[in-house]
Amino acid sequence: MNNLVSSYRHSHLGGLQPVYDGRKGLFTAGPLPFTLKEFVIKLGEKDEKVSSRRAREFKVAIKLASRTDQHHLQQFLSGRQRDAPQETVQVLDIVLRERPSNDYTVVGRSFFSLKLGTKSDAGDGLEIWRGYYQSLRPTQMGLSLNIDVAATTFYEAIPVVEYVCKLLNIRDTSRPLTDIDRSKVKKALRGIQVELTHMKDGRHKKITGITAQSTGQLMFNVDDSDQRISVAQYFLSKYQIRLRWAHWPALQAGTDSRPLYLPMEVCTIVAGQRYLKKLNEKQVTAMLRASCQRPHEREKNISLMALQNDYGNDSFAREFGINVDPRLVTIPTARVLQPPMLKYHDTGKEVRIQPRVGQWNMINTKMVNGGTIQHWTCVNFSSRSPSDIASWFSQDLVSMCSSKGMIFNPNPQIPVRSVRPDQIERTLVEIHNQSRGQLQLLIIILPDFSGSYGTIKRICETELGIISQCCQPKHAQKCNKQYLENVALKINVKAGGRNTVLMDAVLLKIPLVSDRPTIIFGADVTHPSPGEDSSPSIAAVVASMDWPEVTKYRGLVSAQNHRQEMIQDLYKLVHDPQKGAVHAGMIRELLIQFKISTKRKPERIIFYRDGVSEGQFNQVLLCELDAIRK
Repeated sequence: MNNLVSSYRHSHLGGLQPVYDGRKGLFTAGPLPFTLKEFVIKLGEKDEKVSSRRAREFKVAIKLASRTDQHHLQQFLSGRQRDAPQETVQVLDIVLRERPSNDYTVVGRSFFSLKLGTKSDAGDGLEIWRGYYQSLRPTQMGLSLNIDVAATTFYEAIPVVEYVCKLLNIRDTSRPLTDIDRSKVKKALRGIQVELTHMKDGRHKKITGITAQSTGQLMFNVDDSDQRISVAQYFLSKYQIRLRWAHWPALQAGTDSRPLYLPMEVCTIVAGQRYLKKLNEKQVTAMLRASCQRPHEREKNISLMALQNDYGNDSFAREFGINVDPRLVTIPTARVLQPPMLKYHDTGKEVRIQPRVGQWNMINTKMVNGGTIQHWTCVNFSSRSPSDIASWFSQDLVSMCSSKGMIFNPNPQIPVRSVRPDQIERTLVEIHNQSRGQLQLLIIILPDFSGSYGTIKRICETELGIISQCCQPKHAQKCNKQYLENVALKINVKAGGRNTVLMDAVLLKIPLVSDRPTIIFGADVTHPSPGEDSSPSIAAVVASMDWPEVTKYRGLVSAQNHRQEMIQDLYKLVHDPQKGAVHAGMIRELLIQFKISTKRKPERIIFYRDGVSEGQFNQVLLCELDAIRK
């Protein structure tokens, strides 16, 4: 489209500068000299031969589709109409996105570039880029440009050999890659563009796989002849390059019928490629560290981003008559809400606490309702920790839970133990069998390596039905009092207790909650990582189980169709052999549990729904509201 505009703007487009939505929409600030016209655009593509270029032809048809609703926009901006014309607002949003879309890497509604902030290391060959989120929204003040800082991960633009060393944590590059190594490299690099450093034109290739054999052993036919030669020999004779890593496999590009073998050492990852796969624990920590900012620091960065965008010199915005004030909006009637007063147990030194700046100290308080744990044990999977850590850490933790108001049996049902980290599953099953299914809590000191947490939780909660509390070995060894207090709070909630309640809830002063029995739902759908084409999406629904305090929640999860946003199991009809068709679903189950817990039916439902885009909101609202009503 850029090619079309630069070639035909003055000769065929009446000098207008269109903006493009990346799909089927092209918008101009005035009428074009035609209502229908077809253009032929030729784009060059680098061929296999060094100096040649192969032109690809595209036919682009431009046809008048509609005119935006200027009148209703003026009515909205002048305050004579409550709702803004959504289609017109979307066009103006596209106009303001045109220039950054040409200058930066686009990810959804966000833009990223090394010009927008210093990059930071995410580990394993990834780096974190800074950027910003932008959207135009109708508000009570008129049209507002919503800007926020953003961060995401990109592949480092480094030689592939260096990337592989970082990914696999390899220090000795003289050893061959194992089958597991090869599988990791293939998964990480598939679909990635690399630059060929041995070619003068610096052409790019898309990686489709990795070879089973090393470049020193991998044989192929030269130029469709009968002559067979290894990849390493070919590079020596053709390019006078003696491969240093001939014992490593080659990257594969091209097609299965006409594969192209590329030694890793002649490939460099092209800059600006976003990492779409799931981050590991270390990378998630780095991302949180990079994106977490104090409010004043965030405000400063947002203001700097708006100034750097220089909307006053945006030729697209100027052509459409859009003027953006680079200053943050000032709201004269704004106020900071007082944090709610928290109530703790009456036997503590402090019964009420007023948080300050989002923080408060529980040192002199007791849990408002302590849970009960009679059957428990502790297992240590950390090989670097002292052999008796499970004993003294669990006793200190049990003591802390008791001091905070829990009823906690000081003696474990099964002797605590330390076990090798390669025996996790066998040990958990063994503990479950020894406890005869009576275990109420399993305290676990995690292995020293990352990645075991998910496995442990899956086995405990979905296969064995054991409530577990995992602790990092470094924190368990220090046995810090504040850490023990924090873990005790988690254990109490898992045991059915309540740590604190809002004073306003006790005094029946919460609007839309305290006046009648109210249940509060929360729902979201988690989708598989990009690239996972068959994994189900997971719907989660939680609901409050007490009233008027609304502090205890029960949760349900359900697998559903891949990338399906609407929650399918909110309501369903199931067939019962005796009763026939009966009502069921997540909403019904949680409503029944609320009645059992509170001895009352809810008279009001408040439903919080996360993760729905503006475009899908009405569809999800209609579907899920219907399920709730049923």
